[in-house]
Amino acid sequence: MTVNKLIIEFLEYLEIERNRSAQTIKNYDYYLKRFLKLSKVKTPQDITQDKVRKYRLQLNRITNPNTGEPLKKKTQNYHMIALRAFLKYLAKRDIKSMAAEKIELAKQEDRQIEFLDGSELERLLEAPLQVKGNEIIKLRNKAILELLFSTGLRVSELAHLKISDINLKREEFSVRGKGGKVRIVFLSEQARYWLKKYLDKRTDISPYMFVAHDRAQSAREQTDSAPITSRSIERMVSKYARVAGIMKKITPHTLRHSYATDLLRNGADIRSVQSMLGHSSITTTQVYTHVTDQQLKKIYKKFHNKKT
Repeated sequence: MTVNKLIIEFLEYLEIERNRSAQTIKNYDYYLKRFLKLSKVKTPQDITQDKVRKYRLQLNRITNPNTGEPLKKKTQNYHMIALRAFLKYLAKRDIKSMAAEKIELAKQEDRQIEFLDGSELERLLEAPLQVKGNEIIKLRNKAILELLFSTGLRVSELAHLKISDINLKREEFSVRGKGGKVRIVFLSEQARYWLKKYLDKRTDISPYMFVAHDRAQSAREQTDSAPITSRSIERMVSKYARVAGIMKKITPHTLRHSYATDLLRNGADIRSVQSMLGHSSITTTQVYTHVTDQQLKKIYKKFHNKKT
């Protein structure tokens, strides 16, 4: 059987048995097709350490035609993660090929987390109420910002929330995240207050928590039944960051980072934060060690940096 045919079956396996998202499957398809194109392999037996080594060199030498910059190590690693997953799938089916364990990922620079400090966060959360416009849109956008910071939801999770998903009285609800994993998130008093104000203002019958009220939105977004899109939320957050006078790039994920940072600064342990963010691996959550490092410094100065 050809590698091309096996890749198709692998992607179907990810969709049906592994319940991976459509975006993940699309990315794996792209990475594996690039591997086929560059490596010229035809059968699973053609995938050797030498072929993979040459492929890695090719990836490292690919440059952006506009900027001349090479592929980031993180992007190169995404390609290798997809190939490694494919090789594991072949082994699961007892198809002879290179062992997945022989693929090592390139060392990356420590990830820099962008988050908002107290004054920036306050200005951003107030921004929807500072601009002129349709009252219901102002309430919706204020509720979105408060909910993002209150829960640490991913933008895709927030965009697809339904009104029935959230019990305002209980101040908590379940959300289905990456890989179909369900986790509990909690509402702050502020988030609950603005959600209620927004819902009280609504007159449509859409089941979704956040809908597009803008006439300028696309035809798909204008229907009562369609939720606001992730892209619309990203544009909205960027707009209010400018209104708030914040010069750095702000995205919905910045609020997720700010949420995690706030939890750790106030004494939450890293495992609890992992659970609340819905990370499957503690390694992912450990990007927030910039916070715990600062806490360690304070502890050091308090208990050890004393004059005798």
